[in-house]
Amino acid sequence: MGGFFGIAKRTDCVNDLFYGVDYNSHMGTKRAGMATCHEGVFSRSIHNIENSYFRTKFEGDLKEFDGNCGIGVISDTDAQPIIVNCHLGKFAIVTVARINNIKELECELLAKGHHFCEHSYDILNSTEMIAALISEGTDFVSGIQNVYKRVKGSCSMLLLLEDRIIAARDRLGRTPIIIGKKDDAYAATSETCAFPNLGFTIEYNVGPGEIVEFTSSEMKQLKEPEKKMQICAFLWTYYGYPVCEYENRNVDEMRYSCGCTMGKEDLTEADFVCPIPDSGIGMALGYSEGKKIPYKRGIVKYTPTWPRSFTPSTQERRELVAKMKLLPNKTLLKDKKVIFCDDSIVRGTQLRDNISDMFEGGAKEVHIRISCPPLLYPCNFLNFTASKSEMELITRRVIDELEGHHTDDIAEYTQTDSPKYKAMVEKIREKFGISSLKFSSIENVIESIGLPKEKVCTHCFDGSSYD
Repeated sequence: MGGFFGIAKRTDCVNDLFYGVDYNSHMGTKRAGMATCHEGVFSRSIHNIENSYFRTKFEGDLKEFDGNCGIGVISDTDAQPIIVNCHLGKFAIVTVARINNIKELECELLAKGHHFCEHSYDILNSTEMIAALISEGTDFVSGIQNVYKRVKGSCSMLLLLEDRIIAARDRLGRTPIIIGKKDDAYAATSETCAFPNLGFTIEYNVGPGEIVEFTSSEMKQLKEPEKKMQICAFLWTYYGYPVCEYENRNVDEMRYSCGCTMGKEDLTEADFVCPIPDSGIGMALGYSEGKKIPYKRGIVKYTPTWPRSFTPSTQERRELVAKMKLLPNKTLLKDKKVIFCDDSIVRGTQLRDNISDMFEGGAKEVHIRISCPPLLYPCNFLNFTASKSEMELITRRVIDELEGHHTDDIAEYTQTDSPKYKAMVEKIREKFGISSLKFSSIENVIESIGLPKEKVCTHCFDGSSYD
């Protein structure tokens, strides 16, 4: 995934930009960058943040930046921002994007006389590709619409011009852009947790395919939003920070509601509810309320050093991270029947180690509750995980075991409480030695988000999204 922040301010924007980008740090772990413009001169800095934090890497660079307008990004993909000079003028650009047809586009543009500079390990920088597509337009709006038309996948972006910023949300709104305002500035961000401590209030949710531009004093629409939207459900169930909101729905409020509904329906006997931190906390609080049993922290996260368990590229390192970042509280767990709430099961790496630790910590029974439905399809629209194949998903491996051969006919497995769905969940439960395992239904997720089903992308659960 990734997140970005851009600001136009009457005075120097560097400090606001620095902290605004930092508040997107939970959205990525690989690269980060910032760019500003002052009197037509662009400044840029990019760092690898895999083994450090954004603030640590960029604090020493702040003296090199100057200007009233700036953009920055936290990215799990490309080194960005990039700075481009074309017939439209000079601009810097950051993106949250996935281009599934990038090789085709590269061949087409090379044949037209384009060239590409940002290569690493023979991989084309997708942000440079998006900039090249923009440069084919007669103006920035037509150029961005060219991106919407040509890219298969998704793309939201911020463009930094000499005196303003253009914000363009993915044509189906798969990722959000929210505009904030304070007395002397406008800002755009992926994550609204960037706003409160910088003095911004939410002003506007950019619509799917909508293009806006803003200076320090005003915002105006350059292109109206599209009617269709497919915002990612996982923004609420996993990626979003608890205080963030998308489409006017708070992340932690959604998780609490989802957990509360599941708790009310759960007849399992248990002594207390415990979250798998961090994204399981809101769900567990709701579960406790719905089921009317105590909330306790029987397992806690050691936060200073360990990143997300599914981010590392090798299985060995994923297993190490999954094992080391969580600490069981044996005093609370001993001889107790515990419901553990978590956001999802992807490969099963973290689940296996968590369950082992819970039982070794003294738990009598371990009941796992997941706030989203089983993940059955890889995401084709966002850089959600490092998975390269559907067979990395624990559900698909289990389905093949149940069927006795590889199959892509999995429609019945997406239907909550169908015979095949129940068999799949039971097989996963057996595989990991869990006392019981239950997933949220799609209906509960959608109701907790509060948007119509057709406006939320649930492709990873049921394969239903469209491009």
